[in-house]
Amino acid sequence: MNELLKIENLNAYFDKNKVLKNINVVFYEKKITALMGPSGCGKTTLLRCINRMHELNENAWVEGNIFLKDGENKFIDVYSHEPSEIRRKIGMVFQKPNPFPTMTIFENVISGFILNGIKLPKKQAEEIVEETLKKVGLWDEVKEKLNKRGTFLSGGQQQRLCFARALAIKPTVLLLDEPTSALDPIATKNIEDLIITLKDTVSIIIVTHNVGQAGRISDYVAFMYLGNLLEYGETEKVFTTPINKKTEEFLTGKIG
Repeated sequence: MNELLKIENLNAYFDKNKVLKNINVVFYEKKITALMGPSGCGKTTLLRCINRMHELNENAWVEGNIFLKDGENKFIDVYSHEPSEIRRKIGMVFQKPNPFPTMTIFENVISGFILNGIKLPKKQAEEIVEETLKKVGLWDEVKEKLNKRGTFLSGGQQQRLCFARALAIKPTVLLLDEPTSALDPIATKNIEDLIITLKDTVSIIIVTHNVGQAGRISDYVAFMYLGNLLEYGETEKVFTTPINKKTEEFLTGKIG
C-alpha cells in the first residue's frame, strides 16, 4: 500500500481549547477510511484541518504537520502552500447537500474552475460535466436539465451533484463529513454505493456516526475520543478485535 496523506503531531485549537491532541496517522491511496467516535470527539475538526478549513475561524489554529503526496514519492507540506491550492487537491462534501443556489447544474459541476478564475473552452467544460456526472450516476437523470438550478433536484440528487462538484477538479483526496446523515435510506444506499466505486480514482476519508456504514464501506477505521485518536487499523480487525476498551464500548453502543 502506498502512503498518501501523513499527519504528524497535529494539535488543533479553538482559542485556548485544545480539540485535537497529538494526532499521528497515515492514510493510503485508493482506500476508504472512516473516522468514528462520539459527537464532539474531533472528527470534523480533523477533516477541516486536512484541507485548511479549520483556520477559517479567526480563533482557530493548529500545531504539527500534514503532508500530502504530490507526485512520485514527493510529499508537500499542506500548511506551506496556499489554502486554495490545497483545496483543489483535497475536495470536500458536507453533511447537508449544498449546491450553489444561483448556479445551474452545469455551472455547479465546474464551479471549482469558475471560482478559481480558470476559464475552460466550451467543449472541455461540456466534457468535464458529462464525464463527472456519469461518474456519480447522475448524467441520465439530468442531461436534459443542465440549465436548471441545482436546487431543483431531490436531496439525494443534490448530494450526488455536490460529489460531482468536488470531483470535477480531480482531487487526490475526497473528504466526506457525514454525507448521508440528511438523506433517506434509499438515497443513503445510493451514496454508499457511489463512495465504494469512487475509491478506484480518489482516496476517501469519511466522518460517520453510523457504525454500520463504516463497516459496510470502509477499508480502515480510526476511532476518536475526546480529541484523541485511540485506535486505527483495518476495518475488519478493529470491528472484530478492538484493542482499546473505548473502541469496543463505542462499537457495542455503550458510548456514542
